[in-house]
Amino acid sequence: MVIGLLKVNKMKEQIKLFLTGFVQVFLVSMNIVFITNKQIIPLVITGFFISFTWTINVKKVAFGTMMDRVIYSFGAASGTFIGYLAANYYLTH
Repeated sequence: MVIGLLKVNKMKEQIKLFLTGFVQVFLVSMNIVFITNKQIIPLVITGFFISFTWTINVKKVAFGTMMDRVIYSFGAASGTFIGYLAANYYLTH
């Protein structure tokens, strides 16, 4: 029972780590698209949230294990692609 709870807690932490990597790079990708398209308000908003998310991520990744870094990086890679798609969708609709 205890081992099962530990595994569930570890999985929850890994999902949180993936999502923080995803969110940060999702915002960075969107921010780049907004900068290149001179969208001032969206680029300022995404810029703020990039920095805010970064303050949350630094401790998690800097003191994490190699597996934590890999999970974070997969989240970041996913966020890059989805952020790019989302920003372009925003600009065209």
